[in-house]
Amino acid sequence: MTIQTTTHLNFRGDAREALEFYHSVFGGHLVLTTYAEVGMPAEVPGSDKIVFGLVAGADGFRVMGYDVPGATDGGLVGGGATRRENHTTVTEQALFVSIGSDSLEELQGYWDGLAVDANVVEPLAASSWSAGFGMLTDRFGVTWSVSVS
Repeated sequence: MTIQTTTHLNFRGDAREALEFYHSVFGGHLVLTTYAEVGMPAEVPGSDKIVFGLVAGADGFRVMGYDVPGATDGGLVGGGATRRENHTTVTEQALFVSIGSDSLEELQGYWDGLAVDANVVEPLAASSWSAGFGMLTDRFGVTWSVSVS
């Protein structure tokens, strides 16, 4: 038996933009299904929003997302600030998305993509436990923890 977990992100109206951004960074397959496509009348506000979204890469990367009905102010539900303070990470977020790679070169590519308009919490650099570790909060409010495995 095999089990797989997939991070599912809940957005306030910008799931399409976020998932298209993640697809541009990680590649793979992009699925975007609107509320209208599953039966919501087109004249209902929000019918153009995402009810099911998925980015799935051949390398195993997967992230899902959708727009919470009625939420339109953008950003991640449950998001909050993440920062470094006194050599520790302090956050208001319930979770981080963690990605790892065997190669610093591969990881650097993902980092560079995610870092566009992001708040860098911890720059990508060698650490005592990894040849490369970094943390950032992207423009959608998702905090990513990246490290060389």
